[in-house]
Amino acid sequence: MEWETVIGLEIHTQLATQSKIFSGAATAYGAEPNTQACAVDLGLPGVLPVLNQEAVNMAVKLGLAIEAEIAPYSVFARKNYFYPDLPKGYQISQFELPIVGNGHLDIEVDGVTKRIGITRAHLEEDAGKSLHEDFHGLTGIDLNRAGTPLLEIVSEPDMRSAKEAVAYMRKLHELVRYLGICDGNMQEGSFRCDANVSVRPKGRKEFGTRAELKNINSFKFVEKAINYEVERQIDLIEAGGTVVQETRLYDAVKDLTRSMRSKEEANDYRYFPDPDLLPVYISEAFKAEVLTTMPELPDAKKQRFKDQFGLDDESTTILTSSRETADYFEALLAASACEAKLCANWVTGELSAALNKSGLEIAASPVGYQRLAGLLKRIADNTISGKIAKQVFEVMWQGEAEADEIIETQGLKQITDTGAIEAIIDKIIADNPGQIEQYRSGKDKVFGFFVGQVMKAMQGKASPEEVNRMLKDKLHG
Repeated sequence: MEWETVIGLEIHTQLATQSKIFSGAATAYGAEPNTQACAVDLGLPGVLPVLNQEAVNMAVKLGLAIEAEIAPYSVFARKNYFYPDLPKGYQISQFELPIVGNGHLDIEVDGVTKRIGITRAHLEEDAGKSLHEDFHGLTGIDLNRAGTPLLEIVSEPDMRSAKEAVAYMRKLHELVRYLGICDGNMQEGSFRCDANVSVRPKGRKEFGTRAELKNINSFKFVEKAINYEVERQIDLIEAGGTVVQETRLYDAVKDLTRSMRSKEEANDYRYFPDPDLLPVYISEAFKAEVLTTMPELPDAKKQRFKDQFGLDDESTTILTSSRETADYFEALLAASACEAKLCANWVTGELSAALNKSGLEIAASPVGYQRLAGLLKRIADNTISGKIAKQVFEVMWQGEAEADEIIETQGLKQITDTGAIEAIIDKIIADNPGQIEQYRSGKDKVFGFFVGQVMKAMQGKASPEEVNRMLKDKLHG
């Protein structure tokens, strides 16, 4: 039997506010346990929550970016359940009337564009964190994260493979970082995913029974967890078993999912409107104000780079992969006054390779755009060749010297003296009569041999353009 996979994702996005969603407590990561949980976060008697307007601004930004409906009227509710890291015994969330609904995100997989529906995005507070290490078999509770603002983004079950799910997750990760509403740090839990996975016979409209894979915090693990779960469900059904609706955890070490608990339905949480919080009203004027703070979005920027600079798909995809990378490229272009393709090639080539090797984001690059612009100017004016430029870049990466200083002190200026180049060419031709005969008999590839020999003899400092031109003159003379 041929099976079809059905996947929907719930992305928990930690909003980049300075304080929590209903209190003034800090949200900074890495503080000592239980030092950033105030009376409101703990739900102590007599305290009242107050909504953080910046969290609302960020939710509306996301809604506008995904062309979603922004609810003019939304309500906070209490989601009731008991767990050690939930001090109030309920979580403040949104249920029937979320702030954002019915949007979409377009993804591209194997050259095919597909639209993924987004059902809703609702504001809620995070719970605390259970700590199982170094407690001699006991569990500790850190409530620093309790009350941290989250925007839970729920997709339609429109994805049909783990590859599509990862493409959607990456696209959303890119978007929230562009908008500045989330730092996207998956290791710190700022961007994490629950995946709802089911299978059904190919062609059937009804959904199969789904399992929820909880709290996956990397693109790699999302793909592996979904692929494992799909195989598990298919094997179970084909063996005569039945898939149970449940919550499962992915074990990255063993590369498998295991049962955590039976999956609750909405009525198990006994949702009801929070009596301590007023409804949220969003006016058209408020939406218009938020719209003025929106940056150019990734898809629009990618298309502009193609149209304005004539760059190819691969280059524009890398250059727009983050807002910081795109900004670096445009700043480099302005500072160097070089061709866009030269700037793009260096950002996507040497710079990206160095950043990846060092494990750095572009914002932390030792070579800022102004220093790289100085190097590209010397390529453009033929002071150095592209090959020598790579040597200069390596030195720049390791220290603070500017390109001009390195070129001067290391004697790397390109040799454009035609007399010196001609003397070397004459010697190379005289020393290689066999290759001369091959070339003149029609073996054009031998030309590269002569170019290489000349560049080697001149330690890579000769102008490649002059070497090619003069060699052709000599060999055809």
